[in-house]
Amino acid sequence: MDRSQINTVLLKNHEAFIRRVLAVPADQRDKSHNGKWTPAQHLEHVQRAIAPVSLALLVPKWFLRWRFGKPNRVPRDYDGVVQRYKEKLAAGGRASGRFVPPNVPSSAVERISASVQRIVATMTRRAGAWSEQDLDTVLLPHPLLGKLTVREMLFFTIYHAQHHHGLLDRDYPGSD
Repeated sequence: MDRSQINTVLLKNHEAFIRRVLAVPADQRDKSHNGKWTPAQHLEHVQRAIAPVSLALLVPKWFLRWRFGKPNRVPRDYDGVVQRYKEKLAAGGRASGRFVPPNVPSSAVERISASVQRIVATMTRRAGAWSEQDLDTVLLPHPLLGKLTVREMLFFTIYHAQHHHGLLDRDYPGSD
């Protein structure tokens, strides 16, 4: 996937995820089913995950190379990143630290939805300024997957929205 395709899918997947959250009745958005995160918490978690990626796209490339080094393997394609993430989840990997959402009231969903839309729009604009080569040669840290190229991080971000959309489908059937 090139930058343009990545940006298109980033927008599409996050818009679909937000629509899915908003499809849950307002009085259920802060209610947990099966002891899992609420729809509002999924939304907050996605916001917490995309904000640092968007911010990292502003950091000078030389600094990121200095801080995180150079790739020491062939970059993964989209399917490779998704497979690696699924392996980490199957091995017990979970969100940690600042990525674990607090309790989020249903009343905050509209505000967080708007924030996610703004962040994704900013992220795609910033990613559009990166060269295809830099997407594959600059690294960013991921708390579960380790160092990823910027392109791989964008692939993860695409899938991450889809993953949480699927969790909502699982835990809140019939509300879409």
